[in-house]
Amino acid sequence: MHMPVSNDVRLRSKTGPALRLGWLLLLLVAAASASADDAYVPPPGQWSTVEPANAGFDPQRLARAVAAARAQAVTEPTDLHQVLIDSWSPREPNYRVLGPTRPRGGDSGLILRGGRIVAEWGDVHRVDMTFSVVKSYLATIAALALDDRRIPGIDARVAESVPGPWFEGEHNGAITWRHLLNQTSDWSGTLWDVPDWADRPEGDDPEAWPDRPLHPPGSRFKYNDVRVNLAALALLQVHRQPLPVVLRTRIMDPIGASPTWRWHGYGNSWIELDGLRMQSVSGGGHFGGGLFISTRDHARFGLLMLRRGVWGERRLLSNAWFDLLREPVEVRPDYGLMWWLNTDRERIPAAPASAYWAAGFGGNSIYIDECNDLVVVLRWIPALEGVITGLLEALRPDQRCDAG
Repeated sequence: MHMPVSNDVRLRSKTGPALRLGWLLLLLVAAASASADDAYVPPPGQWSTVEPANAGFDPQRLARAVAAARAQAVTEPTDLHQVLIDSWSPREPNYRVLGPTRPRGGDSGLILRGGRIVAEWGDVHRVDMTFSVVKSYLATIAALALDDRRIPGIDARVAESVPGPWFEGEHNGAITWRHLLNQTSDWSGTLWDVPDWADRPEGDDPEAWPDRPLHPPGSRFKYNDVRVNLAALALLQVHRQPLPVVLRTRIMDPIGASPTWRWHGYGNSWIELDGLRMQSVSGGGHFGGGLFISTRDHARFGLLMLRRGVWGERRLLSNAWFDLLREPVEVRPDYGLMWWLNTDRERIPAAPASAYWAAGFGGNSIYIDECNDLVVVLRWIPALEGVITGLLEALRPDQRCDAG
């Protein structure tokens, strides 16, 4: 409800105190209603929709943008176990799939504006592998550890909170939580029977791979699932309970996610902690495992990120986290704390510099755009940059945020 202030001023010049109080109360109710509307979150099992035109889109341009996105979908072959073997075994020594896989289904997607569904397609309730999108969920587990003061700070050495063999020695002992989360740790070792150097090995001489030169933590970026899995193990050590339990109780249940998602580790990633047997989950699907989840549940998580950790009347994550996760890595400016960044608008020139996204193998992504009040989830649709550009161009000019 919108009531022009000018009308209120004219009325107040002609009316007595009682009527003025009535108008004031009406305005307060209207403002509260508008605020609540702006903070809409979907209740469990439900989700309000909004017509594209009412959400600021040109309906025909949006339909064309969605069609163009779907035309790029890659859903074959469906056997992702074999896809992993075909993709990685020719290059990586002794490569094998250590965790579960699931055949992929058709493409799907969802667009939110103002928290409401503007468009969705495909089977948005189907649970699929999501690969490295789970890294951004893992970063959220780290945010909870920071909020709970289970770790003293993002730049604290991991060895201060995680005793044992993983962070001993001059090199590994210098690694901080920031290094783990922005993939600059250059951790050296073997985890779950996979050496760090065997994940995406560099150089053309296999005999030199095991003796690779070490780089000081923080000085070099490398996308490496062994080290991300180490971050998951370290967070398991500080939370003292399985990370899927932490995610479910602290994030997914409060935001009304379905009970269908699962977060898997490997057959050999079980440990004993406080007398209990627990599985350390994986931070991607490079060796199988990882987060298996639906498009709709991804969208709920994305909306929580868009709202900077607030869901309805509850704060689930500290506001400061959302600035911290977008601090660019000095040696890789388009990466933050396990989220990809649009620093200087280089990756997606049409999008605001503040936009960021989770991305995983095969075209899985969650795009967060505070400036345009958008969340976009894509499944099995590569070329995120082109898809987002088309969707932003479908917004009417007066609705589009062009912040640098």
